[in-house]
Amino acid sequence: MMSALQKTGLRTHVLGGVVAVMAAASAWAGELPEPGGEVILTVSGAIGTTNAEGAARFDLAMLMEMEKQEFTTTTIWTDTADTYTGVALKTLLDELDAQGTTIKASAINDYTIEIPVDSLTDSYPIVAYHRNGEEMPVRNKGPLWVIYPYDSSKELQSEVIYSRSIWQLDRLEVTN
Repeated sequence: MMSALQKTGLRTHVLGGVVAVMAAASAWAGELPEPGGEVILTVSGAIGTTNAEGAARFDLAMLMEMEKQEFTTTTIWTDTADTYTGVALKTLLDELDAQGTTIKASAINDYTIEIPVDSLTDSYPIVAYHRNGEEMPVRNKGPLWVIYPYDSSKELQSEVIYSRSIWQLDRLEVTN
């Protein structure tokens, strides 16, 4: 007998007590559409799939069409445990046929950090677009936040991981 998740084409993944709900298939069959709404993320650099000159541009709806990850965690920046929903950074890069070794992630205020590609997992970090089912406004760390399930592992509670947790994300550049 099929579960409700199987009937909807979703699957679950458990990692250290974190349950992620994921779509079973790729969002696009090799072609990245043009964003229909406001562009909130631009990915450039060593990527093979684009929808703009040398870049892939995403609106919120496009990100929401991708394989979804969700987990509940506390952070050092918030007062409560919250549920974050988004797309795994690894999944996003896989969709774009990224070939680099480092991701330069930049926020709207030009704060930039680097994330090694080999540190990504299928489950985290995610590019979160919802917190507790709601869009995140700019004044509340949105619209996008690279976030980890910090409560799932002591290894995710380090200064290095915290420094990679960039909010108000709007650009990614894949480099070698």
